[in-house]
Amino acid sequence: MDFERLINERFSVRSFKAEHLPQKVIEKILDAGHKAPTGCNFQPQRILVLNTNESIAKLKKCTKCHFNAPTAMLICHNKEESWIRKYDGALSSPVDAAIVTTHMMLAAQNEGIGSCWVMHFDPEAMRGTFNIPKNIEPLALLVMGYPSEDAKPLDMHYSSRPIEETVFYEKFN
Repeated sequence: MDFERLINERFSVRSFKAEHLPQKVIEKILDAGHKAPTGCNFQPQRILVLNTNESIAKLKKCTKCHFNAPTAMLICHNKEESWIRKYDGALSSPVDAAIVTTHMMLAAQNEGIGSCWVMHFDPEAMRGTFNIPKNIEPLALLVMGYPSEDAKPLDMHYSSRPIEETVFYEKFN
């Protein structure tokens, strides 16, 4: 798909068909995340693929924002494998994981797969439910699947702040 069309047509899908994603499609989405840039190419992302009825049932205990998606990917980052900015100690790994998530979300759209980026989940519940080590930090949840026939964007999808409020040249006003 043409990139401009892809970003214009993508929206957060909250209504899915019950069908799990085929492994080949999952691998394409994961490959896009694998190719995402990360600080110093440390690749601190860790991705948990949930694509069975059992794993999705466990996921539903960690978030109410699962939208009955048949597949989900929990994108995490390894804090111990992060590039660190020397000036203030900021870690690149949360940003790296967000970039990976964005690549995967766009790759899903390119494959005809709807997704919704979910931040509303209990990280400790995820940690306990899926045996996530302490150095691995859950950052984003992509719930995904084939969009149902009635899937449509929320009304707020079509409203944006004027670009002049978010973009500045040379200095902030």
